[in-house]
Amino acid sequence: MKGAFLILETGKGSLLSCQAVFGFHSQEKHMENRYSWGVRLLLGLFLPNFKVNVVNELTPNILHQLGIRNILLDVDCTLKRYDSDQFEDWVVEWLESLKCAGVEVCLLSNGKGPRIGRIANHYGLEYEAMALKPLPFGCWRVIRRKGWDRKQTAMVGDQIFADIAAGNLAGVKTVHVTPIHPETEPIFTRVKRPLERIIFFMVPIHKINET
Repeated sequence: MKGAFLILETGKGSLLSCQAVFGFHSQEKHMENRYSWGVRLLLGLFLPNFKVNVVNELTPNILHQLGIRNILLDVDCTLKRYDSDQFEDWVVEWLESLKCAGVEVCLLSNGKGPRIGRIANHYGLEYEAMALKPLPFGCWRVIRRKGWDRKQTAMVGDQIFADIAAGNLAGVKTVHVTPIHPETEPIFTRVKRPLERIIFFMVPIHKINET
């Protein structure tokens, strides 16, 4: 896993001072979840680097601090209810804020092409459907097509056995989001939620907004 992330406060337009470089008098936030080697060996595939309650907590400023310029973004129960094809206003506003900040977004879903394409086109987003998460191939296809740097790319989604595993296998940062309206999920997703809760109970994961 990647090391803890340091945020160094500097004056506008100024260079990093020697004190900042060596960590003196700097403000430090440990935003990334760090795990022991034993936990990484047993559960590392399913554990995210970062965790948030909802996607709009990933503000352009936070993404900048995390070194994230590109987002592979799950759709169902990450951006919307499973039984709806519409994003709520706060999601649309968040996506617009990313666009204005120069953060690139591509929807990455296991859903069928016609449905995901219709949603993506409605909101002016690029997409990759039938991604077969937790396999990493969908992530890699987008990264190659877009010419993204993996070190500056994150997979954001609500399922650790699909989104987070795919992102970890693809070699990008991973951000877990608490699912939106999980009661609307299909049964094949709901049966995995208790196991997710067990893993999170075994390995407590702090959220970005709790640091």
